[in-house]
Amino acid sequence: MNESPQAGALKEATPQRSEAEERHNGGQIETADAATGLVQLSGLVQALYASIAQRHDLTPVQAKLLCILADGPRGMAELAHCFGVEKAALTGLVDRVERRGLANRTPVPGDRRALHVTLTDAGRRAATAFHGDVTLGLEHLLSPLPPQDRKHFHLAMGAIIARCRAQAVSDTR
Repeated sequence: MNESPQAGALKEATPQRSEAEERHNGGQIETADAATGLVQLSGLVQALYASIAQRHDLTPVQAKLLCILADGPRGMAELAHCFGVEKAALTGLVDRVERRGLANRTPVPGDRRALHVTLTDAGRRAATAFHGDVTLGLEHLLSPLPPQDRKHFHLAMGAIIARCRAQAVSDTR
């Protein structure tokens, strides 16, 4: 049986370390290059996300759209910004989820040209189920870490995210 593209990506993203890249410290293996580790971790997370999306009969991009819309209706321009594409490029994605009955477009009161994209009940159920499975999968990735290491990981991750968000805000000014 052939492996899925997601399984192949997960296998490729799994750290392959040489002796020069690792050092043993009290039974713990530490990657000498943080950038390499972050890229490998990103690959693992992306492969997990894609695999779960496939199980839910979604593309990763459709899954991302449903998760964004789970927080409430969004305008097409705002969604295009979230995906880093022009509004015209987003139209096809919204068309596909709309045809599947997962979302719909509604006019924005007071602006004849603007549309909001909203999840349908089926879309909300799909987003909730997908999000729950992704959460479990990510928790499983972290499960080998002792509680103190998980705490440090969360703190470091939060600091990195906060810094990047602050930088993005200051870049738009």
